[in-house]
Amino acid sequence: MADEISTLMSNSKAKDVLLRLRNNKTLHGTLKDFDIHMNLTLQDAEDISDETPVKLGTILLRGDNILAISLPKEES
Repeated sequence: MADEISTLMSNSKAKDVLLRLRNNKTLHGTLKDFDIHMNLTLQDAEDISDETPVKLGTILLRGDNILAISLPKEES
């Protein structure tokens, strides 16, 4: 199972992802890197929780703050 998740995440590097956090925030950005703890580095991140998006730039998210990750569809 862990290998499948790692493969999915590796295939999603440099692609846009959508994240739902524990504090009810929703973030959108480009996945740059991740580790075994699901700590993520996002580039060009935006907080899109409110009507007006807030640009955050490059951020590091601790894995235990992430509830869900929406990855891009795989191209066939």
